[in-house]
Amino acid sequence: MNSHRIYTFRGAVWAGAALLLFSIPGRAQQIPPSTPPDATSIRQLEDQIRELRTLVEAMRVENAQSRAEMGRLREDLQATRLLLETPAAAGAAAATTAAPAETGTGTQAGSQASTALEQRVEKLEESTSLIGAKVDEQHETNVETASKYRARLHGIVLMNAFRNTGYSDSFDLPSYAEPVPRGWPVASVGATLRQSEIGIEIFGPKVAGARTSADVQLDFAGGFPDTGNGVNFGLARLQTASLRLDWQHTSLVAGQDALFLSPLSPTSFASLALPAFAFAGNLWAWTPQLRVEHRFSVSDQQTITLQAGVFDNLNWEFPNNQFNRTPQAGELSGQPAYGLRTAWSRAGHDHSLSFGAAGYYGRQNWTWGRYVDAWAGMADWEIPLAPRLELSGEFYRGVGIGGLGAAVGTSIVYGGNPRFPFTPIRGVDAAGGWAQLKFRLTPKLELNGAVSDDDAFTANIRGFATDAYNFGLIIGRNQGALANVVFRPRSDLVLAGEFRRLRTFPVYSSSSMTNVAGVSAGILF
Repeated sequence: MNSHRIYTFRGAVWAGAALLLFSIPGRAQQIPPSTPPDATSIRQLEDQIRELRTLVEAMRVENAQSRAEMGRLREDLQATRLLLETPAAAGAAAATTAAPAETGTGTQAGSQASTALEQRVEKLEESTSLIGAKVDEQHETNVETASKYRARLHGIVLMNAFRNTGYSDSFDLPSYAEPVPRGWPVASVGATLRQSEIGIEIFGPKVAGARTSADVQLDFAGGFPDTGNGVNFGLARLQTASLRLDWQHTSLVAGQDALFLSPLSPTSFASLALPAFAFAGNLWAWTPQLRVEHRFSVSDQQTITLQAGVFDNLNWEFPNNQFNRTPQAGELSGQPAYGLRTAWSRAGHDHSLSFGAAGYYGRQNWTWGRYVDAWAGMADWEIPLAPRLELSGEFYRGVGIGGLGAAVGTSIVYGGNPRFPFTPIRGVDAAGGWAQLKFRLTPKLELNGAVSDDDAFTANIRGFATDAYNFGLIIGRNQGALANVVFRPRSDLVLAGEFRRLRTFPVYSSSSMTNVAGVSAGILF
C-alpha cells in the first residue's frame, strides 16, 4: 500500500508538471505580443522565462532520478518473479500436501501483486518518457555556445513593400519630406528586407545574487555596398549590445541601449530600423550608456521605477573619417551626458496604466570657447481608455538635443561661416511629441493611429542663421501622421498595412509633403 501511494503521488506530481509545462506555450500563443512593450513588461516577461527555464532544468534532474529509480524497481520486480516462480526451493512438496488450497491462493495473490506492480512501473515509465521528450525538446531550442551558459536566438525576418508619392530624405526609411527634384516622377515603388533584425541573448551565472545576461541585436540598414543592385545587399549594423545584472528590485545595465528617457514608440512594422516618427517628434537614440534602475513596490499592482544614468555625449554629428574616430562636440566637453527618469505604473488585466517624467543634460564644446548647455524635459504615458482602447505618447522640450533626434538631428545653427573660429553659434530650441490610439478589435487584430510634431522654434533662427552657412536647408518643423492595421494570425507571424504622411517646413522655403503606403510581412523567431 505504501508503494502504491508513493507511485500514485509521483504520477500526480509528474502530471501537474507536464500540465504546467504544456500550458505556458499555449497561453503565450493566445496573447499577442504588444509592440513595443514597456520596460516593466519586458522585465516581467524575462522573469517568467527564467522561472520556466529553472523549472525545465529541475524537471530534467527529476527525470534522471526517476529513470534511475525505475531501474531499481525493475530489478526488484525480477527478483520477486524469481521467488514466485520457484516454490519448490522452499519445501513446496510439504506445503502442497498439507494445504494445497492455501498454496494456490498464495501463488495467485503473488501473481496479481506482481502484475499490478509491473503495470505501475510501465505507466510511470510512459509518463517519464513523455515528459522527458518534451523537456529535451525545450532544451534543444537553446543555441549551443562555447561556454556552459545558455543562449537564445531571436529576431524577425521582415519584408516591406511600399509606394511613395513625393520625395524624401530616404526612399524606404523616410524621416522628412523634400521637394521633388525637377524632372523626377512624383510616384515611386520599391521593396526591402534590410529592416530584418537578428539578436542573441546570453544567460550568465549569478553574481552577488544577481542574474547576469547579455544581448546584442543587429539589422541590415547600415548602408549599401558599391555594386550593382547594391540596394538589395544592406550592410549589417549594430543596434544595441548590453550587459545586465538583475536583482529582485534593482538592475544595472551597461552597453549601447535604447534611450531609457524616452521608452515608448508608435506601433509600426513599416519602420523598425528607425523608430516610427524618428526626427518628427519621437526622441530616440541607441547610445552607449551606464544606468541603474530601482523598482519600489507600492502595492501588489503599483510600482514606482527610478532610473539614472550617464550617456556618451553625442549630438548627431557625422563622422569625419570612415575608419578613424574623432570626438564630437559633446565628447570634447570632457564629461558625459546625464539622464534621470521616474515612472509610476499600475498593472491591469490586459493593459497597464503608467506615467513617466525624465530630464537630460549634456554640455557641448564646439571649440574656440563656444559652449552650449543642452537640456531637455520629457514625459511619457500609457492610458487604457477602455478595455480595447489605449492612448500612449510622449512630449519633450529642450535645447541642443539634436543627438536625441529633436529638430531633425540639429543641435546648433551657425550665425556665419562655420570655417571661421569666432563665428557665433546658437543651440536650437525645440519642442515636440507624438500620441497614438490603439484599438484591439480581437486578440489577433489591432488598429493604430498616430500623429507627431517636431518644432524647432523658427523665431530663434530667423535673422541669426541662414541656409548658406548651415550645410543645407534649416528645417523648422516636421509633422507626421500614420494609420495602420496589424494582424497576427499566430504569435510568430505578423501581417501589416500602413499609410503614413510626412510634412516638412524649412525655415526659408515652402513646405513639402510625402505619402507612403506599404505592406509588411514578418516571421518572428
